[in-house]
Amino acid sequence: MAAKIGLVMEGGAMRGMFTAGVIDVFMENGVDFAAAVGVSAGAAFGCNIKSRQIGRVIRYNKKYCADKRFCSVESLMKTGDLYGADFCYREIPEELDIFDKEEFERNPMEFYVVCTDVLTGEPVYHRLDKVDDECYEWMRASASMPMVSRPVSVGGRILLDGGMSDSIPLLFMQRQGFERNVVILTQPRSYVKEPSNKLVLRVGLADYPAMIKVMEDRHIMYRCERDYVFECEKRGDTFVICPDDYLPVKHTEHDPEKLQAAYDEGRRTALRELDAVKEFVSL
Repeated sequence: MAAKIGLVMEGGAMRGMFTAGVIDVFMENGVDFAAAVGVSAGAAFGCNIKSRQIGRVIRYNKKYCADKRFCSVESLMKTGDLYGADFCYREIPEELDIFDKEEFERNPMEFYVVCTDVLTGEPVYHRLDKVDDECYEWMRASASMPMVSRPVSVGGRILLDGGMSDSIPLLFMQRQGFERNVVILTQPRSYVKEPSNKLVLRVGLADYPAMIKVMEDRHIMYRCERDYVFECEKRGDTFVICPDDYLPVKHTEHDPEKLQAAYDEGRRTALRELDAVKEFVSL
């Protein structure tokens, strides 16, 4: 019996344009997966592989990246969210660049998002099958960066960005029975994450001590998870796709040309690795 193949997509805010380029190449070339898990931008952008919408991520991000309703200090001051919740998770998918709900629900691919419970600091994994208001809230929670986003109440929990507690959920997918996985990283192999500023964390997250602890230790968790990914790559059950160098985008990138450059790098990398990926998923 053939192994079930999974796809793991880490976050990284607008570095997610790299991931968008990779999954568009996968969709264009018939590379399919039994399941996918996305964290933060990997969830908000990666969901388009289940709805089979090639080009949607780069299209709406380039169009609205300079719109204050999309991402701005003004939005943060008015609503508590740097990325406007209503604009990003209702107006865009429902009115401006329609998210294909029917295809998302029809596609048999399992799709999971990762969030962090702000009261416990533990990762929360949730499978999305139906597109409704709650589905959008799970995606928003997964991508809600601490200190520039309001915690999201959904599923009986209070949640923030999944990347704080499980940045690269390869082990989660393996535990779901997906023996072989493609992992999309948005940092190069040489990347080493630095510790966060503890004083800023303790001021910005004073109401959530468990989140402070998680974020203080995040660089350790991230290093361990990357080490595990590369160990799995060496033993042959994991295929890693990542940029060759640091991507030319900031977390809150307002320059459409830089977004396009990160997306194009994802496409170039995926096309270079396409034959090897096809062989990997067909074994």
